[in-house]
Amino acid sequence: MKVGFIGLGNVGGKLSGSLLRNGVDLHVHDLNAEFVANKVSQGASDGGSPAELMQSCDVVITCLPSPAASAAVVEAMLPHVGPGKIWMEMSTTDAAEIERLGRAVIDAGGAAVDCPVSGGCHRADTGNISIFAACDRATFERILPLLTLMGRRVLHTGDLGTASVLKVMTNYLATVNLISLCEAMTVMKASGMDLATTFQAISMSSGTSFVHETESQLILSGSRDVNFTMDLIQKDIGLFQKLADQFSVPLEISPLIIDIMTDGQKRYGERAQSDRIIERLEEATGLQILADGFPQELIDDEPEERGYEVKARSSS
Repeated sequence: MKVGFIGLGNVGGKLSGSLLRNGVDLHVHDLNAEFVANKVSQGASDGGSPAELMQSCDVVITCLPSPAASAAVVEAMLPHVGPGKIWMEMSTTDAAEIERLGRAVIDAGGAAVDCPVSGGCHRADTGNISIFAACDRATFERILPLLTLMGRRVLHTGDLGTASVLKVMTNYLATVNLISLCEAMTVMKASGMDLATTFQAISMSSGTSFVHETESQLILSGSRDVNFTMDLIQKDIGLFQKLADQFSVPLEISPLIIDIMTDGQKRYGERAQSDRIIERLEEATGLQILADGFPQELIDDEPEERGYEVKARSSS
């Protein structure tokens, strides 16, 4: 199977690397020529353009920073979609937009898959990230072998668009957790607690979480470089708020989180690393939320293994 990959940034570069490590015939494209050259040096082929990739490949994967970028790429590929062609959208995007674009691909005779990832860039780098996949079951069976090269756990979520709905929820939850951890650690510091001890107390308690086990370490080390920027956070939590508004759910925490991240962008830059949000509280209190013994970057130490499908609990 010949695979095209469009979008070689923070996440896409790592997901495509997993395909290369596992011997996939990979053809790549990105607006950044250096990203393309890097993947070519690792064994990929330069795919030329989105249109050329759809012409020459069986599957084209997109992993792009915005719904607008995905729309532009799909529109360029559409004239070359036909029977046997598959478009896989691995970006975090708007569910309505993925449904619109996916329907256009399906109407042209191809198949569309909504398959965003969750679990951090460090796990994307080792093929241990989780993947949600939304499409008909027959298409899911066709692309599952590719998904299990890029991710450890793969969940078939149902119809096209459902994976994106779930993905923006998970990113919203992660952002809420990040903000609450910043507040908790700042209060502990103000109370005179040792922050290394605080980290361990959270880790072994009901307060622990994936975000604590990863981002808290980068906050305490002073690195504050989780490889995920505030503009991407704003896109994701904005999509979650849009869903809530669409279904008239009166959220209270979500608007506050959006305001906090907006303030962080004003202070540190629109594309500042998301875990720099701790610095708002450091500035307000004069405290430093730092501790010795924590890493400057996250490294996934789980051995890479072939992924597998995770089955949802039966609703019957």
